[in-house]
Amino acid sequence: MHVFVTGGTGTIGTAVVTELVTAGHAVSALARSDVSAARLTASGATPVPGSLSDLDVLRAGAAAADGVVSLAFADDYDSAEGLQAAIRQESAAMEALGSALVDTDRPFVVVSGTPWIAGRAAVESDPLPLEGPVAGRARSVLAALALADRGVRVSAIRLPRTVHADGAGGFAGILTETARRSGVAGHPGDGEQRWPAVHARDAAVLFRLALESAPAGSVWHAVDDEGDRVIDIVRVIGRRLGLPVERVADDTFGPFGPIFAMDQPASSAHTRSALGWTPTHPRLLADLEALRP
Repeated sequence: MHVFVTGGTGTIGTAVVTELVTAGHAVSALARSDVSAARLTASGATPVPGSLSDLDVLRAGAAAADGVVSLAFADDYDSAEGLQAAIRQESAAMEALGSALVDTDRPFVVVSGTPWIAGRAAVESDPLPLEGPVAGRARSVLAALALADRGVRVSAIRLPRTVHADGAGGFAGILTETARRSGVAGHPGDGEQRWPAVHARDAAVLFRLALESAPAGSVWHAVDDEGDRVIDIVRVIGRRLGLPVERVADDTFGPFGPIFAMDQPASSAHTRSALGWTPTHPRLLADLEALRP
């Protein structure tokens, strides 16, 4: 299968491109810089020059492919306004990609986050929240899933708050980066809130499985750790970096502050059973042991 990928050089995207190439798929991937293009070429993919805002490039890339994986999301924001701009950009890109696949029955795999459900772990049948700082992403995913009625074999992978590799990535990565800058391994709230997590290489396998076989309109959870306590995450970070562990204000983490403070465990029992997905890589707390001061 020839697969067009956006976001192919991030923590998740790098693992997805490698997984697809290793499985024998031909991959072309959006590259917004020479550095990204070189990384993609080294991984066995064909770079396609352009950015997430180049909608004609996205449509052409999708139209020429047998399937599409949408992973790109801007990472150059530090405010609530910047986050909303990134969500709008992602929404327009997903619409452009999906429009090129209408009436083709080709697979289109999109990404969102796991929802938070009061009092229990979220499951695949739970709805995404339509209120809050990332509600725009939920609306984008719902619009993409609606393409199932227009001849697109679309599916959604819900990623947990931390997708990690070699001690880096996701919300835990933001905790680590903030700790390095501030000199304190800080946690929002009392630290008892739980965050789900998955290793990037395990998530990549699920993206491949969805691309190859997931039915139209289906939703899957890429979750290995159902819910690590934030205090446990921060204690590992503090120990590895040699920093004190302290409670800090929610706004320390900018636009993610309200999300960081929430208890949000998630289950992947249905995903494992239906698609035969079995994570095999280190879980988050073990992976964080790779951190160096």
